[in-house]
Amino acid sequence: MTELAQDKMAVLHEFIAEAAAKEYAESYLIAVLHKAQELFGYLPRQVMDEVAEALQIPTAHIWGVATFYHYFNLEPIGKHVISVCMGTACYVKGATKILDVLKKELGVQIGQTTEDRLFTLQEARCLGACGIAPVIMIDDKIYGELDAKKTVEVINQIRKAEGDGQK
Repeated sequence: MTELAQDKMAVLHEFIAEAAAKEYAESYLIAVLHKAQELFGYLPRQVMDEVAEALQIPTAHIWGVATFYHYFNLEPIGKHVISVCMGTACYVKGATKILDVLKKELGVQIGQTTEDRLFTLQEARCLGACGIAPVIMIDDKIYGELDAKKTVEVINQIRKAEGDGQK
C-alpha cells in the first residue's frame, strides 16, 4: 500500500473508530462507506475488508450494501463523469445516438472508464432538462440540444482543457 493510501486508511480508521464507539455501529455502515469512497474515489475490495473487520460485520454484508446502492463505485471512476439522459424527451429526440457517439468517441461502454481515467460513461433515467433534449451532464454541468457533432465538440473541449487533445 502506498504512503498516500496508508494516510487515507488512517483517516478512514479514525472515522470508523468514531462510528464503532456508538451503540449500533452497523447503522453507520453507509456513512463509513461514503467516507471511504470520498477518500479513495471508489470502494476497493481491500478497503471493504478493512471496514468489515473494524466494524465486525461480515464482508458479504458490506459487499451487499455497496452493490445495492447506485451511489457506490466498485471500480475507479474518471475525473469527469458523463451521464446521458435516457428520459422520454431525450430518448425521443435521439439520446441513443448521443450515447452511441460517446461510446465510440471514448472507446468505452456504459459503466466503464476510459484508460486515461479522464471519463466515466453512465446512463441517467432523467436529468430534468427536457426542454433542451437530448442532454448529457458532465460532472455538474448540463449540455443540451445535442447532436453527434456537438457531443464530440464538448468532449474535445474537455480534453483540450485537460491538456490531452488526443483520443
